[in-house]
Amino acid sequence: MKRLDLKKTLKPYFQPRANRVELVDVPAFRYLMLDGRIEPGVKVGDSPAFQEGFQAIYGVAFTLKFMSKLRSRNPIDYPVMAPEALWWSRTGGFSVSEPWAWTLMMTVPDHVTPAMFRQAVERVKEKRDIPSLARLRLESFREGMAVQALHVGPYADEPRTIEKMTAFAESRGYRFRGKHHEIYLGDPRRADPAKLKTVLRHPVRKV
Repeated sequence: MKRLDLKKTLKPYFQPRANRVELVDVPAFRYLMLDGRIEPGVKVGDSPAFQEGFQAIYGVAFTLKFMSKLRSRNPIDYPVMAPEALWWSRTGGFSVSEPWAWTLMMTVPDHVTPAMFRQAVERVKEKRDIPSLARLRLESFREGMAVQALHVGPYADEPRTIEKMTAFAESRGYRFRGKHHEIYLGDPRRADPAKLKTVLRHPVRKV
């Protein structure tokens, strides 16, 4: 059986070194993607829509992994990747008090086909009633040039890391564009908030 070590081959994009801001050119990856919004007056961690989105994307991601591993021809095993999210607000700011829209994402290997994806969704539907499965999609996404850093600490402290990323980008003649991107390397339900690790990424353009 062939094994894809995605966490190793894609390490520069998903596990950057701590205490360092860097410029990366992110190629196209294939993702499971699901759009949604945080409900008015609800914190991100308490959002029913966001939590349901995690259930949908994890359910399909693990189903795809086992479908790939157990197929009779060319079986391939690979690790389920960390969940990610694109975030944006109406004002374009980063205040934690703003209403946020999101696209929840998870990277899957290139050999995952639309037919495999549809089959995986149907299998999850047979086991669990998750309404957001109807909105889940398989899509390629290329982020391009971006500034990224590993943020260690609570989500509420992200603005201090974003300030460093902004200063780094401006010092090299770049400016933020597009949507704020987070990759969740830790589980906030279990990890010490002070040790929680999140990759922060923001696409940039040359000024």
